[in-house]
Amino acid sequence: MSLATPLAWAQSEDYAEVNRLARSGQYNEAMYKVDQYLATKPRDPQMRFLKGVIQTESGKSTEAITTFAKLTEDYPELPEPYNNLAVLYASQNQFDKARAALEMAIRTNPSYATAHENLGDVYAKMASQAYSKALQLDASNTAVAPKLSLIRDLFAAGSSGAARPASSVAAAPAATPPAVKPPVAAAAPMAASKPAAAPAPAPAPATTADAQAAVESTIKAWAEAWSSRKMPLYLAAYGPDFSPAGGQSRSAWEADRRARIVPRSRISVEVSDLAITVNADRATARFLQEYSSDTLNVTSRKTLELVKSGNRWLIVRESTGS
Repeated sequence: MSLATPLAWAQSEDYAEVNRLARSGQYNEAMYKVDQYLATKPRDPQMRFLKGVIQTESGKSTEAITTFAKLTEDYPELPEPYNNLAVLYASQNQFDKARAALEMAIRTNPSYATAHENLGDVYAKMASQAYSKALQLDASNTAVAPKLSLIRDLFAAGSSGAARPASSVAAAPAATPPAVKPPVAAAAPMAASKPAAAPAPAPAPATTADAQAAVESTIKAWAEAWSSRKMPLYLAAYGPDFSPAGGQSRSAWEADRRARIVPRSRISVEVSDLAITVNADRATARFLQEYSSDTLNVTSRKTLELVKSGNRWLIVRESTGS
């Protein structure tokens, strides 16, 4: 299991110094710097994330789990802490907890490739356990052994360097406070103990179908966050350039949305008849929205306009009845 070392995000002297100490294995010195920094800025998500990475690298898994779990509570819109929490759970064979954490990471950012890969690895590990149990209960079942062997060969290939490790820890989240600007997806993992590999070929440009699928995932995650009344996730779906209808300020709009959503005992938002058009980094989604709650039931046409920011699609305008 490899731990990614934050690289590009370390823009301040504090981050750069802690990063340098951690990369050189001076974990006690790095943690001293982290604690000094957090004494004056206790909510800083970057430094708290880095604290969890250092704890993981130095073998303090229990402390790292506590650090990342608290980050998911304070900043539920950040996918990276969920991913790292899943890696730690998986290392302890707590695969159900790892799966749940990775599903939250993907729900927060549907385009987070590392979490998707790690979720596949967790499912494979869970399958391995199930096949092993089946073989113990019925050794005569000839269909189980080849499946178990296939999964074991897959992970053996991963450990030999032919594939990436089964679970990878993400790089740190964006330095900008998440309440102001959603984070950019983390960089690909890098094993600290191995020499750097040759640069991979640049990925092919995303097709229109890929973009449409990403927009669809974003809209479904937005509807799910609304339905479950998870306000940080719901509000994080809207970009910093979002323009509320009627000239309302962003802060007033957020306060209004909280007042309308949080008190409800039940909300269901269903999206159907979805039509998505994509033009470069902009997209328009038109669909039928079925909203129901303990006080209201309404079906209407909805239009969302989105822009691509990093690897995420963010809502910048919404209208009803169009």
